[in-house]
Amino acid sequence: MRLIDTHTHLDFPDFDADRSELLARSRAAGVEKLVVLGVYQANWQRLWELVQREDGLYAAFGLHPVYLEQHRSADLDELRTWLLRLAGHPKLCAVGEFGLDYFLEQLDRQRQQELFEAQLHLATEVELPVLLHVRRAHAATIATLKRLRPPRGGIIHAFAGSYEEAREYLRLGFKLGLGGAPTWPQALRLRKVLAQLPLEAIVLETDAPDMAPAMHPNQRNSPEFLPDICTALAELRGVTPAELAAASSRNAAELFGWPLA
Repeated sequence: MRLIDTHTHLDFPDFDADRSELLARSRAAGVEKLVVLGVYQANWQRLWELVQREDGLYAAFGLHPVYLEQHRSADLDELRTWLLRLAGHPKLCAVGEFGLDYFLEQLDRQRQQELFEAQLHLATEVELPVLLHVRRAHAATIATLKRLRPPRGGIIHAFAGSYEEAREYLRLGFKLGLGGAPTWPQALRLRKVLAQLPLEAIVLETDAPDMAPAMHPNQRNSPEFLPDICTALAELRGVTPAELAAASSRNAAELFGWPLA
């Protein structure tokens, strides 16, 4: 299988001890490209240096809602500066990770919404897709996307919504990121939704180091687990692992504007 991991945080300190070895194992397992997502201003430089050092790694930069209290007003201006400076660079593939998180009740929803909309406007300005974090906020996210319509679409990371919500995202030009969560037997609704999705809707991801799949419980998640995730999701979807891998990689390449292998 030839795979693309559309959502990782390989710049996190969790990988400092063995990042090179992990990448070698991932490549040997067929994971050819990996997207590394920025979440706050302080990790953008470290992330950019990492993707420049390593073949097959691509960067996205954003201001994640979970770190709302860390973000300064100047960070949006700096994000715009980064995106404009790197516009057209082959290692820059998206704006993200950003979005709305209604699961954590202490996060101010109005501030989240303002930051969400500002980054959607930036993505439109620089003509890049968006990589969105959405937790218990699908209605607000869909309403905002319908109003602002980012032209390159994007990915709804770790999609766990309903089939109706999935259809709304697909109409808006988005793909649905699927990883470890539906591999768990207790994820009954998500597994049912997965079985109904068209192959052109799906991109695979790990969210490493988080969201480990059921076959690697209580471990640091890793891109090297993506083949196992693909195999498990293919079975739920009723296709072969090779078919799901090919569809996911094709979907990701089209979204990011990469040549099809």
